[in-house]
Amino acid sequence: MRTKPRPASAPLDTSVPLDTATPASRGRATPRAPKDQDPTLRAAYRLCRRTTRQHDPAIYALIKLMPATLRPACWALWATASVLDDLADQPDVEPARRAARVEAWTGALKHDLTVGTSADPIRYALVDTAGRWRLDLTSLRGAMARTRDDAHGVRFPDWAAWRAWCGEGVVPWVDQVRHLFERAGVPMTLRLDRQADYERFVDGAQLTDVLTDLSTDLAGGLLLLPREALEPFPGAEADLVRGRWSPAVAALVAELTALARRQVTRPAMTRGMHPGPATVLDTAADLMRAQLDAVEAAGPTLLTRPPRPSVVTRARVLVPARLRSALAWSLTPLTVPGPRPPGVGASDPGPAAEGTRLRPPPPHPDGIRPPRIAADQMPCHVAVIMDGNGRWAERRGLPRHEGHRVGTAAVYEMVYGALEIGLRHLTLYMFSTENWKRDTEEITTILDTVRRELDAGPFRDLNVRQRWSGRPDKLPQDLVDALRREEHRTRGHTGLTLTTCIDYGGRDEITRTAAALAQAAREGEVDPHLLGEDDFARHLPHPDMPDVDLLWRTGNEQRTSNFLPWHAAYAELYFTPDYWPDSDRRDLWQAITEYSRRQRRHGAVPAPLTRDPVSDNA
Repeated sequence: MRTKPRPASAPLDTSVPLDTATPASRGRATPRAPKDQDPTLRAAYRLCRRTTRQHDPAIYALIKLMPATLRPACWALWATASVLDDLADQPDVEPARRAARVEAWTGALKHDLTVGTSADPIRYALVDTAGRWRLDLTSLRGAMARTRDDAHGVRFPDWAAWRAWCGEGVVPWVDQVRHLFERAGVPMTLRLDRQADYERFVDGAQLTDVLTDLSTDLAGGLLLLPREALEPFPGAEADLVRGRWSPAVAALVAELTALARRQVTRPAMTRGMHPGPATVLDTAADLMRAQLDAVEAAGPTLLTRPPRPSVVTRARVLVPARLRSALAWSLTPLTVPGPRPPGVGASDPGPAAEGTRLRPPPPHPDGIRPPRIAADQMPCHVAVIMDGNGRWAERRGLPRHEGHRVGTAAVYEMVYGALEIGLRHLTLYMFSTENWKRDTEEITTILDTVRRELDAGPFRDLNVRQRWSGRPDKLPQDLVDALRREEHRTRGHTGLTLTTCIDYGGRDEITRTAAALAQAAREGEVDPHLLGEDDFARHLPHPDMPDVDLLWRTGNEQRTSNFLPWHAAYAELYFTPDYWPDSDRRDLWQAITEYSRRQRRHGAVPAPLTRDPVSDNA
């Protein structure tokens, strides 16, 4: 899970025979290329294998714990990440040229995915992997762009910026491996109620790598630690830059090593998971703890060469892990993909695939255009309580659940209208934690409607980034999986951010955030005596969600119903009598127009309004 692999010149610990078969695995399939592959493709996969092993033996060892049929695909993914990082890290090339080389390589990959082949062996293996396993690689766009930007150097003011950098660079690649397990019929199901554990695990993995590669990074002029971590140790930053081991540096390393150890120790993350993927993650944690032991023992040599665990230590971790994984996979039927059709790259990547142009929203049937709102009067975030579906149906003599089905058209309209007027954030309250009290048929209809819409992907070829907020505990697993897939599929879109709140409750969100903050304080990540609103906001499920400017409720009710209490503390409230199925984009535009006429004070004295901020453009 490295963001920045070790350079090829770094010493590799290959003394443990990673390719040696354990007794339990002898006679089982080995990860040779399928018979339908041509010699060039087989050679491409072999190169990916060597590249992965050379750049990161630990990742290579973890891939060896996976089913043989998945290993070539994993090698292709990690070799791609390694090549991009090498292009961005070339010390003898100026940053602009490095960034241009990364951009050229990723641009060539887009073309290769379209035509289904490549003259570059690593891209050829990735194209084959994407087509054979039906992987949607659009989620990698952000990671590749971040690698390009890293060529210019990177600095972090605080832990939040550092974590965002780690997440952007690592999580998309790891998610592709999760998709591989899913395609093989063994989902690497992470307990979504332990999402914070997953995120901290990734943080711990990255911090372990930063500490391990401290000497290599410093030699290249990089210090990949946030200023927030350095400030409590005066003089440590200057000493590190000079390559000098001092008491301040020793104290800093001890503090960060202890933090990384706590972060990677997350036993609850793999509870209930299939034993195969669980073994991979548990072994990753064991290897990282062994690596942290080596960091602690290195002392001043940490600044001159990367520390490595001993052969005996690695063997103590890997040998039993191989036995466990071999047993797990021997009892697991796997889905093996057939040959990739000739000339086909990433099969069924969806309308938002690389190289596909995003379309504008369809116009209103009456040709009505949105009003022009002055930029300083435009809300950034509109949240909507979509009330009145059931009552709309009852007034027409229909079952209540029919109103929810018809209300889907209003959701389309709101998204189209938000895109047309230039709204940045739209959050829709679809199903609350209190809605479980309703009739079973109505609940089933609501959730089935959401699932069908996710499968259809009506916004996938629009510039809409989709997100979900809520609890996963009671929701059907296939719905949770569909919500997460859509998040990953659209994460690179830069227009409207559409957040759907499903099994969401505001008090529940605050309670869970308080629990996460308490855990962070317990682990030493925050000082409980110095907590502020920013600390709380960083531990919310979506810490980058801006405050709500306008909260609109349909259905002739005038209450906020436990919806976004933290974000809507200063929201303008807007209530309308029409039921949700009767709403369209014109109602959203009217709500925004009403907002633009209000004076936002936030406790200050209002400035005089000297002009009408709205002019209609019919």
